[in-house]
Amino acid sequence: MDLDALTTQVDDLLKNADRALARDYPGERPTRQPIHTVYVPADKYDAETVGQWGREAETAVLTHAELFLQAIGGDEDLLARVLEKLAREPIEDLRIDFEDGYGPRDDDEEDAAATAAGEALRDSMKHGESSPFAGIRFKSFDPRTRHRGLRTLFLFLDAMGEIPEGFTVTLPKVTSVDQVDAMVKVAKAMEREVGGRLLFELQIETPQSILGTDGTALVAKMIHASRNRCLGLHYGTYDYSAFCAVPASQQSLEHPVADHAKAIMQAAAAGTGVRLSDGSTNVLPVGDDTQMRIAWDNHLRLVRRALDRGFYQGWDLHPAQLASRYAATYAFFVDGFRDSVDRLKKYVEHTGSAILDEPATARAMADFCLRGMDCGAFTLEEVSRRSGLDGDTLAELALRPTAE
Repeated sequence: MDLDALTTQVDDLLKNADRALARDYPGERPTRQPIHTVYVPADKYDAETVGQWGREAETAVLTHAELFLQAIGGDEDLLARVLEKLAREPIEDLRIDFEDGYGPRDDDEEDAAATAAGEALRDSMKHGESSPFAGIRFKSFDPRTRHRGLRTLFLFLDAMGEIPEGFTVTLPKVTSVDQVDAMVKVAKAMEREVGGRLLFELQIETPQSILGTDGTALVAKMIHASRNRCLGLHYGTYDYSAFCAVPASQQSLEHPVADHAKAIMQAAAAGTGVRLSDGSTNVLPVGDDTQMRIAWDNHLRLVRRALDRGFYQGWDLHPAQLASRYAATYAFFVDGFRDSVDRLKKYVEHTGSAILDEPATARAMADFCLRGMDCGAFTLEEVSRRSGLDGDTLAELALRPTAE
């Protein structure tokens, strides 16, 4: 058999499929993924917001120190890590909200808010006081709000002067692939006007974005219609639940309709470089000790549940949720640190192990290490000391490309 000739024939047969696979499933992006997105109404945002949220979160923890310590299992080292994070980088990703969190306003009022918020974000970035990632959520492409949303987006970007790196726009209530095509057109137009590159995330909060009239998963088509501009899929807890007629008392991140939608999102995004974000809980840590403990326990559990299921990001709506977000995330990574690093070391060194790990599992363990390092749960030095692996080797094992 002439295997060279056969291989050439197979190459020719599959060349279009190979190109499509490389184009549509490029793999993980090289940049860090924030572990949360904080939503702040536009009229409540100014250049001091990030620092103020950090101080309010720290105050909540210190005021209820014994209570919070009990909630995290008495782990004083974890408490210290959380307080350090709140002082150093209280918010990883900030979204200035002109949609549901802001509501309908007079045009003059929203115009002024868009300009003021754009200037404030520009100034906070200039002085190093912003979050590492930031953006806005503007009103949806529903015909009733379309013009208002586009006007707000333009005024905000115009006030900033240029689209900065790490800036992301949230397109809410997406109902069709055509809306994603339109968002690509809008992004190109804004880039021509103000400069920079505009990336966006899709908020999956309508059943139409999960299941189309032909029975297909429209969210998959939406990803590929974005022309590599879609950074993430964010689940919208309460809108999606309401659309599915789930009663208000039962609306939750762990309701079956939520798990179904997120499973579809997860399959659609796999291999595309599009990140996943869980939604929010409206049970806030406010009030007396009993209310604080209930809310913190609930948030700690929901964050850990999402992490266990491969959702490494979620929404936070209140400063005190920052503490439980970081505590749950750090505990997740610290709990899995030794097992992942030790198994990865044995995999690389081809030494004996009671678990026969495959390359895909090694990729997941390396990605776990990189994510833990990104959020501050542990350091590269700690990983290297235990495994002997450096950052480049971890990135190679995780199939995470190097940022240019």
